[in-house]
Amino acid sequence: MRNATQNVMHDHRKLGRELGLFDTDPLIGAGLPYWLPDGAAVRHALEEYIRTAERRAGYRHVYSPVLGKRELYEISGHWSHYSDDMFPPMDLGGEQVVLRPSLCPHHAVIYRSRPRSYRELPLRMAELGCMYRSELSGVLSGLNRVRAIQLNDGHIFCTLDQAAEEARAALEMIRRAYEALGISPARFRLSLPGPGGKYVDAPEMWRRSTALLTDVLDRSGLPYEAAEGEAAFYGPKIDVQVADGAGRESTLSTVQIDFHQPERFDLHYIGADGAKHRPVMVHRAIVGSVERAVAHLIEQHGGAFPAWLAPVQLAVLPVSEAELPNAVALARRCTELGLRAEIAGPEHGTLGARIRLARLVPYQAVIGAREAADDHVAVRLRDGRRLDPRPAGDVLARIGALVDAHSTDLWEEAGHGGTR
Repeated sequence: MRNATQNVMHDHRKLGRELGLFDTDPLIGAGLPYWLPDGAAVRHALEEYIRTAERRAGYRHVYSPVLGKRELYEISGHWSHYSDDMFPPMDLGGEQVVLRPSLCPHHAVIYRSRPRSYRELPLRMAELGCMYRSELSGVLSGLNRVRAIQLNDGHIFCTLDQAAEEARAALEMIRRAYEALGISPARFRLSLPGPGGKYVDAPEMWRRSTALLTDVLDRSGLPYEAAEGEAAFYGPKIDVQVADGAGRESTLSTVQIDFHQPERFDLHYIGADGAKHRPVMVHRAIVGSVERAVAHLIEQHGGAFPAWLAPVQLAVLPVSEAELPNAVALARRCTELGLRAEIAGPEHGTLGARIRLARLVPYQAVIGAREAADDHVAVRLRDGRRLDPRPAGDVLARIGALVDAHSTDLWEEAGHGGTR
């Protein structure tokens, strides 16, 4: 449990280090942050949330290598349209291999690894996988712009008739994720191609995918703005923009409808008529890159994360050494229930000092002589509210239920609304 000086506008690069979430080292390199235990706890909670949400939405998870032959990216179009942002190829046994800049080609190869039937579609594939971008030093920024990116990526292989609904469902997943994370989009952007040669030259493909995404946005009722020059090289996309305290925008989540890669990789499925048909590929990243998502969460919440994300969810505060055995037992019960708890004993100072030190922790459980005798705890909520002493088991059950529900409420009494 660490203290931090909160300002009106938070800079995740400073606050993330003060909170002991991440750091960097010149020996590892610029744009390659490492995660400390508290940061790893936040990251793990975020990753488990999205994996669970994807499973419930019918996705199957895969793992794919972070390397691929140069030929793979020549087929996908990355080599001709995106190589300036890729790391140089490495010679290996007479072949050239490349750190992948994207997971899409790997998933296309997985799709075509065996024959597919229309009965399997939509086939939803997801992976929390690393990809690499050769970013210039001048644009690197904390967790927001890095060279090794852990992406919450997903690809849906479907029929043309299914594509719009799959894109709409992805937008709904994004809405629910933002609600659980306690964040709001700054705006929705329909990203279109601009002038220049970095885009695939296929006007009809662009027209079809743009029309589908426009229809999805219109039917969703979401306000959006079109922006030329912001599309992927192979197709338009819906970008969900978030803003920091200074109003600087970045893209966190995306939804794309892609006709390009199914054609490049010659993907097909056998339709009800027994003939081969080309699937549509819907790309979506619900929380985008883990790094950028955590950067935004640090700045949005100032380190006071929703309880389910907090690195320490419960601070156990024995009033004196006499209550320390009860504190150890309570922390052990938390661990058995899957809650993250730490003990802040008298060796860390007065009770008041320890309460201030743990002010970013969602729940503080104070154990005095009376509470120890009755197996009760006096709960202090991060927002300053104090609850009457109550059975420790009831407290842990209530906290566990809120955490399992990914609620942004700190407490809910039976039959009453919650409080932030």
